[in-house]
Amino acid sequence: MSSPNEAIIGLNNEEYRFPVRQSTAGTLGIDIRQLHSQSGALTYDPGFLSTASCQSKITYVDGEKGILLYRGYPIEQLAEKSSFPEVAYLLLHGELPKADDFSTFSDVITHHTMVNEQLSAFYRGFRRDAHPMAVLCGVVGALSAFYPEAIHIHDPAQRMASCHRLLAKLPTIAAMAYKYSVGQPFVYPDNSLSYVGNFLRMTFSVPAEPYHVDPLIESALNKIFILHADHEQNASTSTVRLAGSSGANPYACIAAGIACLWGPSHGGANEATLAMLKEIGTPENIPHFIDRAKDRNDPFRLMGFGHRLYKNYDPRARVLAKTAAAILDKTGANNPIFDTARALEEIARKDSYFIERKLYPNVDFYSGLILSAIGFPTSMFTALFALARTAGWMAQWNEMITDPEQKIGRPRQIYTGVSTRDYVNIENR
Repeated sequence: MSSPNEAIIGLNNEEYRFPVRQSTAGTLGIDIRQLHSQSGALTYDPGFLSTASCQSKITYVDGEKGILLYRGYPIEQLAEKSSFPEVAYLLLHGELPKADDFSTFSDVITHHTMVNEQLSAFYRGFRRDAHPMAVLCGVVGALSAFYPEAIHIHDPAQRMASCHRLLAKLPTIAAMAYKYSVGQPFVYPDNSLSYVGNFLRMTFSVPAEPYHVDPLIESALNKIFILHADHEQNASTSTVRLAGSSGANPYACIAAGIACLWGPSHGGANEATLAMLKEIGTPENIPHFIDRAKDRNDPFRLMGFGHRLYKNYDPRARVLAKTAAAILDKTGANNPIFDTARALEEIARKDSYFIERKLYPNVDFYSGLILSAIGFPTSMFTALFALARTAGWMAQWNEMITDPEQKIGRPRQIYTGVSTRDYVNIENR
């Protein structure tokens, strides 16, 4: 018999005992680090769907109940009451800041928003039609050449300086990527504005005209940034941790995370959702496309519904549903794509096919609509995701570096190739 703090694995008539790691919420874990040394066997878990790669105190997801917590705080409360910089502080430091702490943090972030003027020359090396994510990968990776002291990852002061720089400079870098793609001059940061307001101005203002930050749009983008700031050990976060486990500098790690996020199965979901809505066209075409989605032999898939983790309503989507309605009322009254989205959402809430499969609208359904209504091209959607997720990536990287149990990542494999054979000279093959 095993104790509550012990798990037994039987293999080849032998029993192997392993300690159980308790969690403060959610699933417990079986610590199998000694499995291979004791039994010679490995676990097999493609995609690591049943494998915990670390212990973390940052973010918790309960997909069955539709819960997302940042450091214990419900995402709904943070999205409605907080600002993105305050949430970034929470993720990094573990607690919501007091007024003096937040003032200091905000000042540091604000005064790191400029990028070295030499960095702007990098943009001219890209084609005008380069995807913003390609630009972000290159430019963020290049930051390590401007801050070589960042290699001292075990110095807490250097780690925090890197966190501050990345949080501050990502909006500037992303806005410059957009400006370059449309042939407009770069706009320098205005430190009198909020984090989100500054980004909007750098993206959409032009030198010859005054720019006014719309409070509704600023609030909507602030919510989107908060909702995308972290999401447990997803593919890009795991990539940042894996790169960081080798001792790589933080700019290289974040560039690796951006590259992973670029994948259409990860950060590109809201872009795919908008493409689907364009394909559907107008509301009267929806029944035809729903029939296609129900046909297993048809390659068409409805994007923006359901989620790999959430078997209940995505709590982030619940926050954005009201925001999307307000933004669309303000900006999208005559846009057929937005009419189609609203009609599709209404049908999905009533159709038994969606209800039985728990295919609720997810965060990507609403975020894509909001970003499009604000005026962002679809190519910028994933870049905005990366901007927001940098807060979580830096918190996860910092936690990983300070974890005494963390080792360099080295997944194992079950080899299924050809067994040993002898080399044959080319003339005899």
